[in-house]
Amino acid sequence: MEDSELIALFEQRDESAVSETTRQYGALCRSMAAELTGSPQDAEEICNDVMLAVWNAIPPEKPANFLAYLAGITRNLAMKRLRTRYAKHRGSGDRPAVLDELAACIPSGDDVEHELNRRLLTAAVDRFLSALPAQTRAVFVLRYTYGMPVEEIARRRSLGVSAVKVSLHRTRKKLQTFLKEEGFL
Repeated sequence: MEDSELIALFEQRDESAVSETTRQYGALCRSMAAELTGSPQDAEEICNDVMLAVWNAIPPEKPANFLAYLAGITRNLAMKRLRTRYAKHRGSGDRPAVLDELAACIPSGDDVEHELNRRLLTAAVDRFLSALPAQTRAVFVLRYTYGMPVEEIARRRSLGVSAVKVSLHRTRKKLQTFLKEEGFL
């Protein structure tokens, strides 16, 4: 079933939209959530939460790229689950290592006042990524969007583990330089 047909089912409030979306994209959502959380049980719950979030969002939302929309919701819910798991009041001050790698080159800002800066930053990062060679961009996105382990990226992209690590390091440095030039750092 085409994405436009799935979106139309959601807009019509047809309950088969959820089952069709789960059939078509559920495995991807579960896989992505499992990579980020490290827990198959959390991944299953997150996948269900993604379907509920999509049901509640469409309409009025009408995503241009349905797969990217689902991936974004999955990633956000998985990261929320991780933040809850690693919250200081639960006895652990650790943050997931994958986020720590980017901490030096991405400014944080969680309050409403920074929404405009967040959007500008998102646009700048998109420009940065679009200027990268395809292989470098793919490695970066697999690591920092999907939270994929370096070893898995190396296997999927037919690269050595050290080549992936070097690529990620260099790309983070380039991103940091780019963001300084753009006035974000």
